[in-house]
Amino acid sequence: MKGTHLGEFEELTLLTVAMLYDNSYGVAIQRELAERCGRKVTISTVHATLQRLHQKGYVESRYDGATAERGGRRKHLFRVTKNGEVALSKAKELRENLWQAIPKPAFGWKSK
Repeated sequence: MKGTHLGEFEELTLLTVAMLYDNSYGVAIQRELAERCGRKVTISTVHATLQRLHQKGYVESRYDGATAERGGRRKHLFRVTKNGEVALSKAKELRENLWQAIPKPAFGWKSK
């Protein structure tokens, strides 16, 4: 499938969905990205990213029951699919392999 690689923000969003598990909805994802990653993003950016992840088959969603605290609106909850878990594992493995391949003096060199 074309476009199955994760971009950085998609990866962070997918990791956040997994972390939030059964309470993973737009505003909660937005809040966690701000708190844990220092990424202040709009809710529309979060929703657009979730839509892309859904199109790639990396998340699935459902609606929770309406609550009074949300003005009778339902939460649109997201969950990482098996394909999403595989994509995250591949991204993690790729990053770890690159880090392991960096020679020890690579970050200690001085400019002339």
